[in-house]
Amino acid sequence: MAFLDWLTGKIECPRCGTGGAKEINGQIHCPNPTCSNFSKTMGKSDETSAPDSITFRQQSDTAADSFGPPPEVPAGCVAIQYRNFRGEGKTFVAGIASARRIKNHLTVKVLPQGRRIALSRDRIMNLSEVEAALPQRLAPGQAPPTYRERQILAYHKNHRSTSPLYESIRAKYPNW
Repeated sequence: MAFLDWLTGKIECPRCGTGGAKEINGQIHCPNPTCSNFSKTMGKSDETSAPDSITFRQQSDTAADSFGPPPEVPAGCVAIQYRNFRGEGKTFVAGIASARRIKNHLTVKVLPQGRRIALSRDRIMNLSEVEAALPQRLAPGQAPPTYRERQILAYHKNHRSTSPLYESIRAKYPNW
């Protein structure tokens, strides 16, 4: 505790022992985010939050196993059931045309804001439904493009240009 804390009314929290707590109208307001007397109005609580491990433990006990009622899914969209790192179940409605697979993540634009978010494929609960709804880049049984073909496809797509080689590769892979 600081030297002049008695002047400002700061005391030691009786529950956790953290210095800098205040008694206001008979209630203790503690600056420690893990304390049950924690108050967001105390000092630097907006800048610092509880460690993820503590937050996860507290919320995993109270997290609901259900995702709630299924939302109305408009045409051209898919409902994605996702469990975040805290164990909370969330349901996102995303446009199918906006979906992109990047390594182990799926990036989609979600409704109603149209914001692009990245979702880990490991945490998507209905991954088989989502994968089935996504547009397929290759025909069944078709071999994927080689490294050089992917390089040419990406270059001309990014630069909005064309060449005879690009057109021949594009004819082989029209959905790439």
